[in-house]
Order: sequence, then C-alpha cells, then structure tokens
Amino acid sequence: MDIKNTRLGRLLLFKFFLFLLLFPRQEIMAQCAGNDTTISICDYANPANQTINLFNSLTGTPTPGGTWTDPLQTGALNSTTGILNLWNIHISGVYHFTYTVPNVAGCTDNTAVLTVNVGGYSGITSPNASACSDDEFVNLFQFFTGDSPSPHLNGYWTDDSNSGALNGSNFNALQAGIGVYNFTYHMAAVGNCPAVSSTAMVTVYRVPFSGIPFRIIICTTADFTQLTNVNLFDFLSGEDSGGQWSEFGTSELSDPFDPFIDIQHLYNTFGIGSYNFTYTVYPDNPVCEIKKSTVQLVIEEPLDFTGAVFTVGPDICENEMSGTAFTATLTQGTIINPLGSYKIFYTVSGIEHIVANAAFNPTTGLLVFPIPAAYFPQVGDYTVTITHIIYLGNFGACENIIDATDTLSIYPIPKINLATLTIPPTCGNVDVVVQLSGNHNLEDGTSYELTYNLSGVNTLAAQHVTVTIENGSATFTIPAASVPNNGTTTITIVHIKNLTTGCENTSTLSKSFQKNIFPNVTNLTAVIADRCEGQAVSVQISGLGSLTNITLQYDLSGANTASDQSITVTAVSGTATFVIPAALIPNLGTTTFTVLNLINNITTCSSTVVNVFGNFAINAIPDLPVAQDQTFCNTANATVANLIPNGSQYLWYDSPGSGSPLDNATPLVSGNYYLAEINGSLCISGRTMIAVVINVIPEPTLNQGGEKFCGADNPTLQTLSANLNSPESIVWYDAPSNGNALDNSQLLQDNFTYYAYGFSDVSNCQSEQSLAVTVTLTDCSQNEYALFIPDGFSPNGDGVNETFHIPDIEFLFPNYDLEIYNRFGNLLYTGNRNIPEWDGRNSQSDNVIEGISANGIYFYVLHFNKNDAPPRQGQLYLNR
Repeated sequence: MDIKNTRLGRLLLFKFFLFLLLFPRQEIMAQCAGNDTTISICDYANPANQTINLFNSLTGTPTPGGTWTDPLQTGALNSTTGILNLWNIHISGVYHFTYTVPNVAGCTDNTAVLTVNVGGYSGITSPNASACSDDEFVNLFQFFTGDSPSPHLNGYWTDDSNSGALNGSNFNALQAGIGVYNFTYHMAAVGNCPAVSSTAMVTVYRVPFSGIPFRIIICTTADFTQLTNVNLFDFLSGEDSGGQWSEFGTSELSDPFDPFIDIQHLYNTFGIGSYNFTYTVYPDNPVCEIKKSTVQLVIEEPLDFTGAVFTVGPDICENEMSGTAFTATLTQGTIINPLGSYKIFYTVSGIEHIVANAAFNPTTGLLVFPIPAAYFPQVGDYTVTITHIIYLGNFGACENIIDATDTLSIYPIPKINLATLTIPPTCGNVDVVVQLSGNHNLEDGTSYELTYNLSGVNTLAAQHVTVTIENGSATFTIPAASVPNNGTTTITIVHIKNLTTGCENTSTLSKSFQKNIFPNVTNLTAVIADRCEGQAVSVQISGLGSLTNITLQYDLSGANTASDQSITVTAVSGTATFVIPAALIPNLGTTTFTVLNLINNITTCSSTVVNVFGNFAINAIPDLPVAQDQTFCNTANATVANLIPNGSQYLWYDSPGSGSPLDNATPLVSGNYYLAEINGSLCISGRTMIAVVINVIPEPTLNQGGEKFCGADNPTLQTLSANLNSPESIVWYDAPSNGNALDNSQLLQDNFTYYAYGFSDVSNCQSEQSLAVTVTLTDCSQNEYALFIPDGFSPNGDGVNETFHIPDIEFLFPNYDLEIYNRFGNLLYTGNRNIPEWDGRNSQSDNVIEGISANGIYFYVLHFNKNDAPPRQGQLYLNR
C-alpha cells in the first residue's frame, strides 16, 4: 500500500512538513540540551530496537531533567522519560524529537533536536494463505503472522501473478478464480535504511454451490396423481453433486441422498401449507463456508369471489372530468376470503393495468382502490374488468375465481351551438315548426329539455320544450299564440339538458323566421296566344303586385286536358311569363287554361285562385314540302329566288334551326338549304333539306413557254390548248368578254392575244375568269428549218403565184430585209416582215419610172439579220 495515498499517510506527512516550518534546523551548539543528532533504526523488528532512550542518543553534554516533545504527535514518545516505543510508530520515515531544558545562566541554547530515521518493515507473511472463490474482499494484511511488530502501513502491494484482481491491499478472489497467486508488499528506503518487501502466496479454493432453488407452487386444483415422484433436483439450478437433502416434519425423504418426494401423499397427509427441503454441500477447504439451498413446496387452494359485487364510479358529465377521483369497490362474495392485501389485475376497455396492495376493510368488508383519471380521457363508456386477483399472503399458485365487471360512463354535455335550426316561413295564425339538426352531439332516442327565448316582433322568455332525437334531428312547435305578430322573430335556445344523464349546457343557437300574410290574387289575369301543333304555349300572368317569385298550380281542359300542373316563375313589375310544355297540348283545337292556386315562394304562403283562365287554339302545321337537290354555275350568280320551289308560301333557311328565312336576293353558295311551308295560320311546316352545288370551273394555266411557236409548223388553237393545264375542256375567244368563239383548228397569228376559258362538259359551266395568251410564232431554230426561195412569180391576175414571197421567212428570220434590183442595179423594192411580198411594181427607186415591172430577170439581196448570217444573193424571173 502506498502510504502517500492513504488518509493516515497524508496526515503524517502534513504534520512533518508543519514541523519543519515551525522548527527549522539549528546548527548552533546546544551546550545545555546537547547537540542536534541523527540516528537510523533500520532493523525495525528487532526487539532490542523496540524502545529507545532518546536522551542517551543525544551528543554533547545535555543537561538531565529536561522534557521531550513530539511535534508529529506519533504517540510513541514518553515526553517525561524520553523513552520512544518504536513499534508504536506504524509508518516508516524521518521523525524529529526536541529536547528542552530550562534556561540557566550560561546556556546559549536550551533545545536539541534528535532526528530518527525509521526504516521500513514489510512484515512476515504466513506460509499458507487461503481464500474462497466467492470472497470479493480479501485483505492481504490478514496473511501476515500475528507476532509484533506489525508491518508498516505506508508500503504498497504488487500483483506478481498479474491476476488483475488487486486493488490496494484488497484481493478479489471471485474475480481471480481458483488458483495460486503471489502478491508482494513493498517498503521504500528511508535515509540509509534500504527498501524491503514481503511476498504472500494466496491459494483460492472453490466455493461449494448448493444451487439456485426454485419454489414449487401447486394449487389444490392440480392433478396430484402426476406428482407422486417429484425429483427435488429438478428445482435446483447449477448445484454441486454429492450434497445431502434434509427436511423438517414431513418424512418424505428416505435418507440424505434421496431427492424424491410424493407431493400427493404429502398433501393427503398434511393438506395445504409450506414445506421446505434443504440441500447442503460441504467445501473442499474449511476456508469456504458450507452452502445450503432450500426448495420450498407451497400448496395453496384458490380463493373464490363468486357473488362479489364490483362497482366503478362515479359516472359523470364531461365538464366534471377535471378533479374527479374514480374508485373501484369490490365486496366479499358468498365465501369470505382473507382480509389482507391483494394485487388486482384489471382492464379498462381492453387496456391492462395493475393495482397493488389494496386490502379488504375489516369493518366494511369492502376492497376499494383508485383508478387513475388518465384511464378515462374522454367522453364514452369504459368497461372495467378484474381479470386476476392475487392474495399477497399467498404465493399465487392458484388462479382465484372472480367475475367482476362494471361500466363507467363519461357522459357528453349536449352541444348544439354549431347545429342548424330550420324554420319554414309561417302564414296566418298557425304554430311555427322548428327543426333542430346538423352539427350536434345529441343521441338518437334520447330526450332533451330545451329552454328558449323569442325576440323581434314577438318576445317571450324562458320557454321550455322537450324533444326526442330521431335520425339526428328533432322537431318542436312554437304555439301560434306565442307569435301573434307578422314580421321577423328570432328564437334563441339558451339551455339544453339531457333528461337521461342529467348533463346540461348553455347555448347560443338562434334562428330568425318570418310570419307572413297570404298573397293577393284579386287582380290576377292570364293572356295566352294561339300556337301551332307541337309548340309550347306562352302564358302571361298579370296582376301579381309586389310578388317576385311564385309557383302557379293550373289545369288544362278542352281539346287538351291536364290536372294539377305546377310551374315556378319569376315576376317583374307584377307580370310573369312561362310556357306550357308542348307535351301537354298535343291535340288540335281550343284549350282552356285555368289557374287553381298561387304560392309566394319567398314566404311559402299560398292563396286559392278563382275564375282566372285563358283560351288558346292549337293550329295544324303544313306537311313537309318536297324539293330536289339543285346545281348552278357560279357564273350564273344564282340567288335564293332561283331555288325551286319558290313563292310566298315557301320559306328557305340556311340551317335547320335558323329563326329567320333567307331573303330572295341572298346569293347561293354550295351547302345545305332548308325549305319550309307556311299556311294562313302562320304555322310553319318542318324543313326539307336539299343540297345546293355551285360549280366553280377553274381558269386554265399556261405551261412555261407555252405561248411560243414556230410559224413554219402552222400551229393552231388546238396546238396552243395542248400547252395549257386544265381539268376541264378549253374554249377560245378573241376577247375576254363578249368575244367571239374561235375554232380550235384556226391557225395562230403572231403577236395575237387569245382568251382561254375552262369548260365542264358535265355541268356545262365555264370558268369565270379567262387566261390571256399572246402568241409568238418566231420561236424557230435556224438549223431545223430549210429556207426555200422561189426563183420566179407571175403577177398576171390569175390568182396563182401573184407575188414574190419567201415562205416562212417572217418566222425563221423575223428581222430580215429583202432588196429587189433590176438589171441596171436600180432598187425596186425593199421588204421585211411588215412588207413581205413583192407584187412586181417599182416602189422604192426614184430612178425608175413608177409602174409595172416588165418580164425579165431581177436580182435579190436577202439580209437575214440573225446570228451573223451573211446575206444571200440570187435572181428571180418575173413572167406575166
């Protein structure tokens, strides 16, 4: 043990340092008390060192008769005799003792300090140290011999065997387990005294274990025939073998090693009670104690609470929940059970709880226990059932007989502030009917007392009425005598009480209602116009005064009959209009409309109507007219007037539901048209649908370059038509409007404009717009066509070969120039495409006599003026 870490060690060290502070060492000579001296006692256990005469240990010439002081108060010094009993110093270390003599003349110092170094003593250990394996606190100092002196206390122990079970001087044998362990006690060196140590060898012996016993608890309801050979070892756990059994007063065991008992025999012999059987195990070493375990047999009979009365209360209203204490009370039944404490197991609506140590009162015979209010957190019925009851004086071997159930109710207070009061308007001197329904918590089949006040045009206070809730609502009446005045009255329910539970509540539920007068029908009239068959009839009712929303009840008689018809209408400025459905008036002829009753829907008040009627006729409708689908060309600009049939009795429409017929000037378009016939009664027939088709022929289009030809090919209009795109046939005109039609075989003329129209051979319709095509006949290839130049002509008036003309030159070389010369070189004629022919006359030269050229040879020069072609010269012969 480390003395520095013990309470005693810390105290001695404190005193030592205090001494050094108060008594510093002095180096001056003590001529009267002797000199300061130091001695060492290392062999502490030597009996010769047990007592030391400190005076004899002083050096110098101390004066006898002085006194000794022990600053650390070790208790080992006799301050009178100066004898120090070293074995009374239990802590090694350095000690100072002071010798003092009275002051005498000549003494320079009357005190001397003797320092004693007390070497450490580790003691002598016993050779055979033992401990038991269940000992958690083995003090290693107990293993030192008892001879004086005892080892010093300021040493420390080491665990030489590394058992891990050493704490200071305490060895935990339970932790270390069975075995042999070495521990060494060490004392540190003091001054010139060396360190010393002593080793204790501790043998840990196994503790005997008699086992963990289990109680045998048997109820008298058990089958004892199965309990005739019960092994007591079955009710021990972990026990050592070889132990002995003992009993007291039952004689069930045949010998100490017989573990079997006959419980049936024991019960038959001794009855109910508690019986003990003890198993004893002896230790291998006396250091361990003998161990015993007792198996207790308990035979009990069940307690019977048949006929016991169980009540739980009190039943309360929900507004009483705060602060209410709930208790359960159980009375004794037909059998009186012990009055001691019981543990009761019970459920509250299926949730299990436990109440312990409730006892029957010996005076009242009642067992009362509280039930926490938390088990009844809200409105509702709670079933409390005792499921088990255990007498705490027993071991609970039996399931005691009990059937105890009661219901505790937390009743709701009636709440109607969010409910609805429905009060129809009242007419005249009748009772007012009030219905309570909607959002409330009132229970069907339960009666309630209502307290209400009336305010407004009628006032009354603290009126009481009893209602019963059925299907979530209740109805009561306010007597007519309580509301004599017309106008608005407000009923306010101020209190409600449940007549079954007594729970009550205040209320602010209110509703205003109207008491009204009957509607005035004295000025009522009806106006009805004739209609055609299958149409609804419009009725206008006048004389309604200030009424705005009414329901009329009426009859029909005559050609059409209907009884007890009803219609709701809105009136404006005393007049209302409605229709009689066509289904009620299917027959032709005169029908009489008669008003029976009028209800003001605002107040629900009604009045019987007398002698208000109106007559109207249902007229026939013409038969469905006949018409055929019709087709028109768009160039005809057809209108409705062109449709067949037509006339004042026929009406044309553009839709089956259109209200207005079409004007005759309305242009026609492709689509459906509808024909109706109207008669003298202005009844209009059904509508016949026809399809109108307006044929639109598209104008032709010209292929790119389609207007270009070579005149040498003699192209015709048929040739030009081939260069057009059109789904229809092509017709040609010489003007866009009012032009002359041209034959397709007609030859095309250069630079002439032709007008093409599309024409349908099916509908005989022509396109509205034409395509203008200006033809050019000069689109000729020079290499493709051979140029023929005649070598003569005969202008003699016979109509044959009358002029000199180069065929097709105006197409092949449209910019050509032709010069004709006589043999003298005189220019007679200059030609081009505008003057293409020479008739044999002089028309160009002034040098030649004007007139007819004579027969003979003439010369020509042809300038092509195209593609840089050189002029061509030649001769021709003129023969008249």
